[in-house]
Amino acid sequence: MPHIIAPSLLSADFADLKTAVKLVDESPAPWLHLDVMDGVFVPNISFGIPVIKAIRMHTKKVFDVHLMIVRPDQYIGAFRDAGADVLTVHYEACTHLHRSIQAIKAAGMKAGVAINPHTPASALEDIMADVDLVCIMSVNPGFGGQKFIENTYTKLNTLGALRKSKGSGALFEIDGGVGIDNVNKLLAHGANVLVAGNSVFGAADPMQAIKALSAA
Repeated sequence: MPHIIAPSLLSADFADLKTAVKLVDESPAPWLHLDVMDGVFVPNISFGIPVIKAIRMHTKKVFDVHLMIVRPDQYIGAFRDAGADVLTVHYEACTHLHRSIQAIKAAGMKAGVAINPHTPASALEDIMADVDLVCIMSVNPGFGGQKFIENTYTKLNTLGALRKSKGSGALFEIDGGVGIDNVNKLLAHGANVLVAGNSVFGAADPMQAIKALSAA
């Protein structure tokens, strides 16, 4: 399958989100990545349900919502109602991860699990067959514009073997430090979804940046 580019709204101009959403809507990118941060699970606060609901009417793109929050279970229905299509929770934030994944699916969304750079790929052995997406954090979560962590390639290889052994169809998403310089190597190591923040919205021509990443 062709790879998916998911521009991250975290790197857009928050004073002009409508323009950023319109740009992605008119681009070849099929997904829009939405980072929800609570200032507790990660040391930053971004945006939440009202913002997602407000921009939902301005695009038909898949809303890829990444919850970097504690106690995500209590908000599953609310994010679905706001327009989320894919809802990803963190392994590190869920005491009962299997229950969380099942609840997301029961709410009618695709279910994803994210792992921080320090979390080993082996931690997902017992959940791999149940998830639709694995989000591999290639920077420490909380802020955009960080340097890509090279160990991500090794983690992708390990997860690829795990996905195969479990007969899973999960997509592998890379979040953090993705750009035109490493896109081909990430795809070669089995990535399917590439979250692009600064490399899109920090570019002189964001639309051309999306096209270049899509054509890789």
